[in-house]
Amino acid sequence: PTPPLPIGPGSEMLARAFNKLGWHWWSSDNAVASTQYDGRQADVGEYLRSPSSSDIIFWPGALKQGARLITHARVREILVDENGRATGAAYYDHNGNLQAQYAKVVVLACNGIGTSRLLLNSKSALFPDGLANSSGQVGRNLMHHPCGYVLGLFDEDLGPDDGPRGSSMLSQEFYETDLRRGFVRGYDMQISNVGGAPLQLALGGLVGQQVQWGEGHHRDFAERFRHQMGIVIMTEDLPEEHNRVTLDPTLTDGDGIPAPKIDYTVSDNTWAILDHGIARATEVLEAAGAKRVISSRLRRNAGWHLLGTARMGTDPDRSVVDRWGRAHDVPNLFIIDGSIFTTGACINPTTTIQALALRTADYLKGEGSSAIA
Repeated sequence: PTPPLPIGPGSEMLARAFNKLGWHWWSSDNAVASTQYDGRQADVGEYLRSPSSSDIIFWPGALKQGARLITHARVREILVDENGRATGAAYYDHNGNLQAQYAKVVVLACNGIGTSRLLLNSKSALFPDGLANSSGQVGRNLMHHPCGYVLGLFDEDLGPDDGPRGSSMLSQEFYETDLRRGFVRGYDMQISNVGGAPLQLALGGLVGQQVQWGEGHHRDFAERFRHQMGIVIMTEDLPEEHNRVTLDPTLTDGDGIPAPKIDYTVSDNTWAILDHGIARATEVLEAAGAKRVISSRLRRNAGWHLLGTARMGTDPDRSVVDRWGRAHDVPNLFIIDGSIFTTGACINPTTTIQALALRTADYLKGEGSSAIA
């Protein structure tokens, strides 16, 4: 790994507050290159080529090796033969024409909503309830890390230009279960440099409270711009079968493919986690000297981490894929996205997804190659 990025003056101030409270913290991993690495520039000055995203890390090498990337394609279903093995995918191209791509091995990476939607739509005589769904678990156990948000306003200029904006540091002081708190599992606190993006700040940013328009706009904006720090409360929501993805009976996309229907209820346990986290984040900001603290109990549009709907396990009656991401029901079908998570933890899942994908790729090249022949 490359060295951590500098956290910036505002985060340094919050770090001192964590120290005062006796709570641990450390610099966040940000999936960006902090030094020149593998032909990519460091974060400063060339952000578009520094992140550790698939289009930057994996696709250039794959294309050099002869991979073909079909863009503007919308997959309708996974095709299977009379023996129940995957043979490829049916998809609509950019002109809306139905095409087929055949393959010896099919790998899905469509996230916790897209993968389950595709499997459920891949019905056939052999798989009447959807592909790889003999367990009935496809689409169930949806998790997405409900988030609360707490914002502190300070008199000082916090230098938000220095350090990562998304998450400069984090604390998992309240990550593990302590039943005295009234809930199971926990959360992490991610500190964000959020005061330096003018348009985002004016529109409310992560906390969703817009700078007022009209009279007082400039005063309100000046109070916040470069003078605020945020703490995200990322909860570990539990895998619950009633939180699920199904196919909508009437709504379709532009190519006639059934849209996903999502049923998700924030549990009492998650609400308790959020309340505890907001109270602790408020303590941190006040200990750092915030003159005012604003909180949002639940950020409604924060469902970025889509997990759990094709869970991994050893028992085919209770899970969708095995430890290598291979479907129990379809020996040459693999899933490598967040849908195979059995629990969500309360951390950003991207690097874990990448690690599992690479692990599955190594399996396909090695001991798994004979098993799928």
